[in-house]
Order: sequence, then C-alpha cells, then structure tokens
Amino acid sequence: MLGIVLAGGEGKRLYPLTKDRAKPAVPFGSSYRLIDFVLSNLVNAGYERICVLTQYKSHSLDRHISQTWWSSGFHGEFITPVPAQQRLGPRWYTGSADAIYQSMNLIFDEKPDYIVVFGADHVYRMDPAQMVEQHIATGAAVTVAGIRVPRKEAIAFGCIEADADRRITDFVEKPSDPPGTPDDPDVTFASMGNYVFSTEALVDMLRKDAADPDSDHDMGGDIIPAFVELEQAYVYDFDSNVVPGQTPDDQGYWRDVGTIDAFYEAHMDLVSANPVFNLYNERWPIRGETSHLPPAKFIRGGSANDSMVGAGCIVSGATVHNSVLSTDVVIDEGAVVQGSVLMPGVRIGANAVVRNAILDKNVCVPEGGQIGVDLESDRERFTVSSGGIVAVAKNETV
Repeated sequence: MLGIVLAGGEGKRLYPLTKDRAKPAVPFGSSYRLIDFVLSNLVNAGYERICVLTQYKSHSLDRHISQTWWSSGFHGEFITPVPAQQRLGPRWYTGSADAIYQSMNLIFDEKPDYIVVFGADHVYRMDPAQMVEQHIATGAAVTVAGIRVPRKEAIAFGCIEADADRRITDFVEKPSDPPGTPDDPDVTFASMGNYVFSTEALVDMLRKDAADPDSDHDMGGDIIPAFVELEQAYVYDFDSNVVPGQTPDDQGYWRDVGTIDAFYEAHMDLVSANPVFNLYNERWPIRGETSHLPPAKFIRGGSANDSMVGAGCIVSGATVHNSVLSTDVVIDEGAVVQGSVLMPGVRIGANAVVRNAILDKNVCVPEGGQIGVDLESDRERFTVSSGGIVAVAKNETV
C-alpha cells in the first residue's frame, strides 16, 4: 500500500484562516491541525508509507509533518511532505490529478499494488483498511468513499449513483437533482474525496488524462467519471465502517470544514457533554503535536464550562463558556468568552468580550475590547461569515 494525501488546496472559502497557511495546516480542536485526522486514520489502519503532496503556502504544514509525524523508518515506513517538484516542466499543479501525475516517481519508487488517495482537510474517523478490503474483493479499478446525506443537501457535493452491487453508474458534481441510493431514495451518496485505486489502472488513467487538452485534471471531475464510464468504479458506504472505540453519537461522523461556518460548527460539535465527535477515543487516537507546555491553570475564580482548554492556558478571573481554547491562551480578569474558538497564543485583555468568533494565532484583544457584540462594526474590520461568525486573521491586534 502507498498512501497519497492531497494537501495542496488553497482553501479560499476558509479565509482569513488560510491567509498565511495551507488549509490542511489550519489548527483545529485545541491540539491538532486538520491534516492530523487523515494521517491518524491511515496510520491507525497500519498504512505507514505516506506522501503528502503540498503546494500552497506549505511551510507550516511541512514543519508540522516533520515535527509531529516523523518515524524511524526502521521498517521502511515514512510520512513525508512532497512539494511541487516541477518534474514535467516549469509549472505548478493544475489539478488534483495533475498533482499525482507530476509525482508519478513516488509510485514507481514504491511499486505498490494499491494506492490510497485521501483528502487532507476533513474531520472524521475511518478505518481505510475496510474500504481496501472491499476494493480488492470487487476487483474494482477505483473505489470511492461515499457518505449518506439527505438528497436536498447533496447538491453541494459530488454525487454518486450506484446499482445494487455498489457499482457506480453515474458521478455528477453538484447536481440539481441528486440521485438516491439503491436502498433509500431519500438519501444520496456524496463523495468524501477518498479513493482506493489499483495502481496499474490509476497510472494508465493519469497518462490518458494528462494527454487530454480539454481535461481539468481533477480527480473528482475527470478521473472518477472516466472509470465510471468504463464500469470499473465502485462506491464504499461510509456508514458500514466500524472504528474501534466509537460511540453511537460519533459513528459515521464526517465534516467538510471548508467554510468559516462549517469550521466553527465542527468545533461546537466537540464541546458538549456527549460530543457528536469524540476526541477521547483511546482505541483510535487522533495524534497531534506535543506542546511541551505546562497544564492549564484557572486562578482568581476563572472558570471554563462546556469547553475544551489546551495546555499552557491561563484563565484569570475570566469566564469561558462553550468554547475551544488552543494552547498558550491567556484570558485576563473580567473577560467573557462565549461560543468561540481561540487558536494558540491568543491574548484576551481584562473586561473584554468575545462572542461567536474565531481568533487565529497570536490575536490580541486589548482591555475592554469587543468582538461579536456589534457585527456591523466587526464587518468593517474583520471577516464575518453568513452565519454571523467573526473571524480574525493571524497576528492581528484588535
């Protein structure tokens, strides 16, 4: 097996969190970055030869992988970032399929029988080995992971139509009338952007696609439909995936956090007493960076309710509710933080108020400052999402 993680996306819809970093490098859930979820799933399944294809503002992503995901290589395992190498000429990747085509040397060096190609910016747990087992059993050229979503919501996804044997009969990007599943006409298989390929089939198709001047060189838009036309594509039902230690609440959980509102809502999924997505599953751990910081501290009556608080945080006489605090956050006396996501190094001054906001790394809110109280005023200075979430870019002083 060879794992290829596509991590070169610009993430424009997640701006300003992607102003200075690639989308997969965006911090998430206090102790993690988005890419940690796919890497954890692959490693937990025993797949430890993984290439992460990067391109857009990749420095922090490269550093995170090198520092957090290093391995001894004693058994030939590796997890390595691979920047755009321009092996085929002085040009960047023109699409996700072109990224793999330009990195074909990775495939030739490893000589895998099968290739797992996963996206890098979704929040979920999954055992990829179960998807690989189905792929081998069916003899498919490609297997596409599909998650069941209500038909009325499926118009935002690449949609899969399949027969009773799970063979994909049609694959359409964002259709106005999504198809139902074979066993339920009211739901649709939406593509999760996760694929398993038989190596020879993928290599042949990438070469054909590269020679097509009319192609956008995209995995979902070009490569998968080509295999569907050849009747060699199958869907894997994500609902059938069983992860050790999962709870009924988080079984089948998957979130595309491609917008500010989706990113915020995924954090809110973490902080309830019975979280929709449980980070505390020791049998299928999500691995993140080690901070080497002291434990969080609450002084002068400071409190945090229905919240997650990272290492190195100091809450001094302040109130935190329904929020996620990353590492090294300091909140001073009298401040109130409600329904917010504070990334590493944030400083909140005395008597400040922060509501329904995402503050990127090292944001400083001075004494008496307000965010999320007057949205009209906030729109003049910051990004405010359609759902009313205020996002403040990295290193800003409010």
